[in-house]
Amino acid sequence: MLSGTPFIPETITVHLGTPDSDAPNVTLDFASYIKNVASSEIFPTWPESALRANIYAIVSFALNRIYTEWYRSRGYDFDITATTQYDQKFINGREYFRNIGYLVDELFNDYVRRQGTVEPLFTAFCNGTTTTCAGLSQWGTVDLAEQGLTPFEILQYYYGDDIEIVKNAPVRTAMPSYPGIELALGSAGNDVRSLQIYLNRISGNYPAIPKIPQADGIFDAATESAVRTFQSVFGLEPDGIVGQATWNRIVYIYTSVKRIAELDSEGVRLEEVAPLFNEDLSIGMQSIEVSILQYYLAVIGAYYAAVTPVEITGYFGEQTERSLKSFQRVFGLPQTGVADRATRNDLYRAYSGIAETVRPEYTAVALYPGTVLKEGDSGESVRIIQEYLTFIHSTYINIPAVNNTGYFGPVTRQAVMEFQRTFGIDPSGYVGAITWDKIAEVYSDLRFGFDKRPYQNPGYTIE
Repeated sequence: MLSGTPFIPETITVHLGTPDSDAPNVTLDFASYIKNVASSEIFPTWPESALRANIYAIVSFALNRIYTEWYRSRGYDFDITATTQYDQKFINGREYFRNIGYLVDELFNDYVRRQGTVEPLFTAFCNGTTTTCAGLSQWGTVDLAEQGLTPFEILQYYYGDDIEIVKNAPVRTAMPSYPGIELALGSAGNDVRSLQIYLNRISGNYPAIPKIPQADGIFDAATESAVRTFQSVFGLEPDGIVGQATWNRIVYIYTSVKRIAELDSEGVRLEEVAPLFNEDLSIGMQSIEVSILQYYLAVIGAYYAAVTPVEITGYFGEQTERSLKSFQRVFGLPQTGVADRATRNDLYRAYSGIAETVRPEYTAVALYPGTVLKEGDSGESVRIIQEYLTFIHSTYINIPAVNNTGYFGPVTRQAVMEFQRTFGIDPSGYVGAITWDKIAEVYSDLRFGFDKRPYQNPGYTIE
């Protein structure tokens, strides 16, 4: 969950022992877990202000474990343990105190955080009699409540005046922060930006890891270099590709250097988790991300007869929803008509499979290679886009001609930006799916006299 804004998970998985023991796991809804812990940790006869303060602390502690993926980033298959040696007390199958249950129903989606940060505070606590700690004293809350302090004032007494309580956080199904697909040179999106932010912060503690100049969501050569160095430093295969093992290790080290799972956390700022790109795409939206979604659907629809074709307009209307639902049906996904992470991952996989396997004789104009091209890149895809731009130059002389060297240098970037300005695309200098598709369209019209892009006339379909 670390790469997004916190929410309340529908369920939590508890390990009924110490982390490395062979004890079983139990999964239950989050509110029931909080009722169990509160009934195990505190006494129902305490003043209500003390009960409320403790419940806030219990909720925030559990959410911090989930938000930081404290256990899952280290390969465990649970969110938290049942022992106070590591976490907070959970007794599987116990009954709840009625008044505590009522309070939890009211408070389970409220949590404590530091002002200016987004993560749930690691609200360390102890009983205050047999054990003491830097955080909240459970028995101490009773004394403070009897003195007339409110729940919030009790929390401020232990955690400082700079805390605040987030009220009514949304309840959602928890998803791992790992994107679900490998990230590599040319990948793009919010997950890449999160990766870049993590690595840049880690490099502050491990200077051998080079800084990434721009956390722009584009997996470029600088990002690949930082990934390779990270992998070398932490004993992973230095292939420059971020699979699940590398992602989990990055999340764990990032959490550690920022002390997010500590009371004196450095904190996660909103700008660190605010997405650059729309996450879920649905009907009524209009954006470049919708255009990219439509491009993938258009190509896939050309080769899979059961996927409804769609036009690339940038607007998510009923036609796009029908096309997306048909894709979800063919690929065994819930037919929601919403492009969530799982759907977009499968879209990319399906598209990449087509781009890698379609024989050249079927495509007079090349398909988008599936990776964003930018200055500093090299390879056959760069050479193709240079060839197309040079041909387009003969008609649009404002667009510079470039040598077909296969290296994306300043002249290629200038040509791409001028093409983008000419055809109403944001002049970023990057060649993503939409810029590639538009270059291919113009090239096809000029060279062949009509549109020979592969998804317009592929020549065969996949059943």
